[in-house]
Amino acid sequence: MTPQQLAGLLKKPELNDDDIVTLLGLTDPGLCGMLRDAAFARTTELLGPYVYYRGLIELSNICTANCRYCGIRKANHAVKRYTMTQEEIVEQAVWAARNGYGSVCLQSGERHDEKFIEFICSCLREIHEKTKGPLLPKGVGVTLSLGDQEEEVYRRWAEACGNPESLRYLARFETSNPKLFAMLHSTPGTNEKNLEHRFACLRSLRRCGYQVGSGVMIGIPGQTLEDLAHDIRTFQEIDVDMIGMGPYLRSEGNDLESLGQMEPRALLQLALNMIAVTRLVMGPVNIAAATALQAIRDDGREMGIEYGCNIVMPNLSPQRFRKGYQLYDNKPCLDDEPTHCASCLEKRIESRGRSVGWNMSGSSRHYLRRMGRPDEVKPAKDYTPDGKRLIRLRAI
Repeated sequence: MTPQQLAGLLKKPELNDDDIVTLLGLTDPGLCGMLRDAAFARTTELLGPYVYYRGLIELSNICTANCRYCGIRKANHAVKRYTMTQEEIVEQAVWAARNGYGSVCLQSGERHDEKFIEFICSCLREIHEKTKGPLLPKGVGVTLSLGDQEEEVYRRWAEACGNPESLRYLARFETSNPKLFAMLHSTPGTNEKNLEHRFACLRSLRRCGYQVGSGVMIGIPGQTLEDLAHDIRTFQEIDVDMIGMGPYLRSEGNDLESLGQMEPRALLQLALNMIAVTRLVMGPVNIAAATALQAIRDDGREMGIEYGCNIVMPNLSPQRFRKGYQLYDNKPCLDDEPTHCASCLEKRIESRGRSVGWNMSGSSRHYLRRMGRPDEVKPAKDYTPDGKRLIRLRAI
C-alpha cells in the first residue's frame, strides 16, 4: 500500500471489514505512523486533550477460575495468595482521591462466595463515604473488574457504590472466536468458561446501569487479522462504553507455554494498530493503555496514548502485594510505590501531548451521550496552598 492509498483509506467515513484487516496488518513504519496520527487526531477531536487515571487496586489474587493463560489461575500453586483488608483497600482509594485521581479500579481474581460479595459491598460503601470532597462531591468513580457474576450481584455492588453515574465494570471477552475462547479458558477435558455466558454477563451489566467495558487479547496463538476485525465488530454489537485490550503475553505457571508468543516488536505494533483502528471505528469510547504494552517496551503505554488511548491505570496496590498479582511475565512497576508511579506517569503523558484529567471521573462520552447526560465541563486550573505547583484540574 502506498502512502496515498492509505491517506484515502483513512479519510473514509466508515471502514468495511477489508479496510479494517488492511489497517491491522500494517507493518511499514511510515504507514503505521500515518495510522497513529489519524487515531490521535480522532481522539483529540472526539474526547479532547485529557487522559484519565483509574487508580488500580489489585485487592486479591485468589481465583476460582483456571483460565489457561493467566498467572493467578487456580491451578498455579506456586503463587502466594493474598487478600487486602478493607482498611488497606479504602486507604488506597482515599489516597487516590486526595491526589487528584477521579476514579479507581478494584480488580481481583474471580470469586462467587457470599463472604466475598459482601466484602466488596462493604468496601464500596466506605470508599464512597470517605472519598467525597469539594472536588469530588460524589466520591471517586469506580470501575470493577471482578469476573463473571450473577445479575443480582452486579445490582448489589451498584447499589453499594453510591455513585451510579460513575460506575463501570470491565469484563473482557478476550476473543470473539469461540474456538480460541475455549482454548484460552478451558483446560483439556473441561468446559469451564463459555463465550455466550460472557456476553450474557455484559448484557446484565447494561441492565444494571454500569458503563460497560470489555476487551480482547491481541496476538493469541492461532488468532488471525480477521479474528481481530470481528472483535471490533463485536465491540460495536455490544455497544461498549470502554475498552481494555493488550498483547497476549506468556505467564509463568500458565498452561499454554508450548504455544509460544509473537515476536515482541511485531506483537507491539499489532496491538497498537488494534488500538488505533478501534478508535477510528468506535469513536468516543474510552480506551485504556494497558500496562502490558509497557511489558514489551518501556514507553509502550505512551505509545498506546499516541495510537488513541485516553485512559491509564496506575497501580495503587501496596508494593508488598504486587509480585503476587502477575497475570503475565515481566509486569512493570512491581517495586514502585503509588507516589513514584503518579509523578512519573504524568511526565510520560505530557511528553506525548496530552494532559492528565485531574479530579475528573472521565466517564465514557459515548455512555454520557447514550444516556442523555451532559459531558464533563472543561476543568479550571488550580494551585496548591503553597502556590508552587499547578495541580489538579477542578471537577464539575
